[in-house]
Amino acid sequence: MPFANLKVPAGTLTAEQKETLVGKVTDLYAETFGDAVRANTMVLVDEVVDGGWGIRGEVLTLAKITARS
Repeated sequence: MPFANLKVPAGTLTAEQKETLVGKVTDLYAETFGDAVRANTMVLVDEVVDGGWGIRGEVLTLAKITARS
């Protein structure tokens, strides 16, 4: 069963955006492995609490992420 676990900052995506991500990732798996995998593809969108992750040794917050955009 194909499985994707997407980690995103909490509160940054709407329900519609999550639905779009799930659909597009499922489509990508089906394009890659054949349409037969579509029925068993699982996509999990995890919302990580603010400050609950980091990169290059720096804890990220929503304020830091949006300031860089």
